[in-house]
Amino acid sequence: MVKPKHISIVQLNEAALTALAAGDLVAANQESPVELTPYCAGPHWSSVWRMRSEQVATDPASAAWITGIVWDDDRQVAVGRAGFHGPPDQEGRVEVGYAIDPAHRRRGYARAALELMLDRAAHDPQVRVVRATVSPTNLASRNLVQQYGFVEVGEQWDDGDGLETIYELTSDGAHT
Repeated sequence: MVKPKHISIVQLNEAALTALAAGDLVAANQESPVELTPYCAGPHWSSVWRMRSEQVATDPASAAWITGIVWDDDRQVAVGRAGFHGPPDQEGRVEVGYAIDPAHRRRGYARAALELMLDRAAHDPQVRVVRATVSPTNLASRNLVQQYGFVEVGEQWDDGDGLETIYELTSDGAHT
């Protein structure tokens, strides 16, 4: 098993996001700074890309915060997607989101992406709370966020994902 040593979250422009939402890998790769895979442009993530492309069209400043590509710098391959749902809100809250291509799961990529997002949040004075929402059946993700000190604070219904458990980490926890 290959454990990631160096990963980054590569932000995409509106055109790349729009192409991914449409499942157009060729157009997405013309706009992307890294080579994207067929899985990136597949149907499982198209709703996320559509939501984020519309978000960037409406609020260009959100582009620096939203979902990007989890890139394995050593292997030079796209292994997933990760980012925040947007910039900090009025309460200083950001929500993390991540998904790893099934071909690259169980290798530490979700953990590495979460660590990058937590580091960014810890170094941004606007961020006071980091939120993660996880399906109760997603034991791997639930265990991951709990390992980083996230505390369960409630539940919500998401029209796309169904029931989600809400976990939060305050800036005090993010800075330790």
